[in-house]
Amino acid sequence: MQNDSKSKLQEGAQAMDPRSLKIEAAAAALTYVEDGMRLGIGTGSTAEEFVRLLAVKVAAGMSIIGVPTSERTAALCRELSVPLSTLEDTPQLDLTIDGADEIDAELNLIKGGGGALLREKIVAAASSRMIVIADASKFVDVLGAFPLPIEVNRFGLASTKLAIEAAAARLGLPGALTLRMTKGDAFVTEPFVTDGGHLILDASFGRIPDTRALSNALHAIPGVVEHGLFLNLAHTAILAGADGIQTLLRDTSV
Repeated sequence: MQNDSKSKLQEGAQAMDPRSLKIEAAAAALTYVEDGMRLGIGTGSTAEEFVRLLAVKVAAGMSIIGVPTSERTAALCRELSVPLSTLEDTPQLDLTIDGADEIDAELNLIKGGGGALLREKIVAAASSRMIVIADASKFVDVLGAFPLPIEVNRFGLASTKLAIEAAAARLGLPGALTLRMTKGDAFVTEPFVTDGGHLILDASFGRIPDTRALSNALHAIPGVVEHGLFLNLAHTAILAGADGIQTLLRDTSV
């Protein structure tokens, strides 16, 4: 996609109602779902629009089995009577449909803004194909403007944070690491806890020119459980903008 096309998509997406764009992207993704599929179901506001549309198809007779990537998604599926399984019972999936916080031209992603990155990555890796859905403003030249979520073990948090900072410095990546917080009872601020019982450090690295090098460096740190760089996992991106739907395919020949 040329830069001027990117700009038009992004500007159009920003000018339109965000929820309408999410619904358009989700509806386009639903056309890839076939009767009998084992379906990974993502997390986040765009994925929730997909679940709502999927529930209508299920109510009309479509037969699928879904594996949710978070407790939040599972609760919505149960509410809307979308049949569910687990990866233990359904370890191989036909298709996963999920959102993203950023998407580049090679369909590499930053995910984890909703805190479900570990389960999202496990489900995506268990799928024959992954389709990512988003509004066109999520399409970027280089990943990194959105803070990179890094899921970490509670034990040794300070040491893990120092190790991440050192690894980032070696790669020329500045920026702060911030422990993600949430509001608990009576507005008491406390650390955000993932479905897996871990914490999240949000890394404001800015542009990440070598995502593979950063991925490898983070995976080498024992306290890092997973990170939000989804590399070579998405096969198709469906982007909704002012001019309609744009479908991007990953080049698997290189």
